[in-house]
Order: sequence, then structure tokens, then C-alpha cells
Amino acid sequence: MNDQRKGDTRSAIKPGAMLKALRLKRGWSLAEVSRRTGLPISSLSKIENDKMDVTLDKLLRIGTALETDLAQLVAPLSTPEVQSQSAGRRSIARAGEGKLIESTNGHYRYLAHDLLNKLSLPMIIEVTARSLEEYGELNQHLGEEFLYVLEGELDFYSSIYMPVNLKKGDSMYFDGNMGHAYVAVGQTPCRILSVCIAPGSPEALTLLERKNAPGRDEPKGVEPAKRMPHHHKGE
Repeated sequence: MNDQRKGDTRSAIKPGAMLKALRLKRGWSLAEVSRRTGLPISSLSKIENDKMDVTLDKLLRIGTALETDLAQLVAPLSTPEVQSQSAGRRSIARAGEGKLIESTNGHYRYLAHDLLNKLSLPMIIEVTARSLEEYGELNQHLGEEFLYVLEGELDFYSSIYMPVNLKKGDSMYFDGNMGHAYVAVGQTPCRILSVCIAPGSPEALTLLERKNAPGRDEPKGVEPAKRMPHHHKGE
């Protein structure tokens, strides 16, 4: 990832302007968005003014509340909305390309960001957190997620299972509603491919409806059930 990012002049995206524009388009106050997402008004205000790191969890919750494709939140304001789903569309991302969001626990590079109304959200993530404490609050989102370790070594923590260690070439498919965290271990940089369902599109919402009972609230305040350190073989 470091080699790919060398010389990359693209700045990290700031979804604040798009979030505010979509909110005002619907005539909603920050209090209304807070009610729909469960995020504090103060945090939403900071996000709109690009004064707070935006995690994938927060983006997915905001996208679901605003009933919009997550790709629209990370696209420039000038990006036109897709009028209809056409067959045969495609998006090519060269090495090092894609929209970048940098946070305290990792660098998230969104691929195929120019396509709206997608059924999945592919990302290349450079995991920078080196401990569960450094990672912070567990990530949680609607839908399911698939991850594949491209480089390095990863400890995967969750709110249900014991920590598991994943090395280059290992993969995992899991429920996004389960609180989870990525922690890089080992001496080499850790990069993963993550693909999750983008709940902003109508098609994805239909799929999620079958999975989530009607009226079910998004779980909040999930505490990791197992925070014991992972013991590697030979220790």
C-alpha cells in the first residue's frame, strides 16, 4: 500500500458537504438525522464541517438514514444521480486509485466509487490500529461483509467470538451487525480487501429486509464480549 500511495496526490475525501446537502434537501434538522442514526448531534455537526474522522460504521448509518447510496456520500457534489440501473455498466480502478478516507484506525480506499446504487461496497483497507484500544469503538453496520487479507497479518475481534488471527491469503465472511474490529499485528503493513453490502440502494435494502425483522432497531452500545489477547502458535 505504501508503494501504491507514494506520489498519490489525491486528498482524502470529506463527506461533510454532501451530507449537509442531502440533509437540507430533505428538510431535516441535525436533530432528525441524530434520531434516525443514533449519532449525537455534536458528532453530526463535526462530520458536516469535516472536523471529525468518519468511520465506515458512521457512513453506513448515515447513508441508511438518508436513504441514499453510500457512494453518493463519498462522491463530489457535482456527481449526477443515476437515473436507472442499466445493464453492462463497469468501473475500473487502477492500482492506487479510488476515493480515500483516512481515520485513526486505518486508511479506507473506496473502489468503484463512481457507480451509484451498487449492491456491494468494495474497499482496500490499510489497517493502522495496533491494539483494540487504539482501534476504538467496535464497527457495526447493516448487511454482511467479506474480508480477504492481501498483505500482512490481522487479528479480528468481535462482540461474539474469541479473537481470530488471519494471515495473507486468509478470508472471512461475517454478519456486519456483529461488532467487529481489525487490528494489525506482525512486522509488515497489513492490507485487506473488504466487500460489504451498501444498504443505501433499494435492492440492498430489500435483501436486508429479509434478514432483519421489521421494526428491529440497529443494535447500539455493543460491548466486545471477548477482548482477550490472541495467542499465536508457539507462544
